Amino acid sequence: MIKYGLDSVTELRFQSFQPIIERRDGQWVDITLRFELAPETEAPGDLIDFSALVICTADGTIVQMVPHDEGCDCEYQFTVSEKEQIAAFINQPSIQSAIQKLSSQT
Repeated sequence: MIKYGLDSVTELRFQSFQPIIERRDGQWVDITLRFELAPETEAPGDLIDFSALVICTADGTIVQMVPHDEGCDCEYQFTVSEKEQIAAFINQPSIQSAIQKLSSQT
């Protein structure tokens, strides 16, 4: 995690993800991710309810990954490694299939 305005970086390792996939409209799919962190990593102490919003197109392409605290944008951003972990999860066939299924509903 990178906090805006600070030079320090904390690398989080995610152990598991719990997604909530919701269709916003015909173009966008929102995925709220809750995490279980690996035992050797810890979320920044000033985050109260840490999650992420991953915005995808209807075909499952990731457009944006936004760290959230208490359901709102916060003053952190993900590192490249953290984005790679999240992308690997979202790009799994089972998650892509769920996005496609939800996007095809009218």
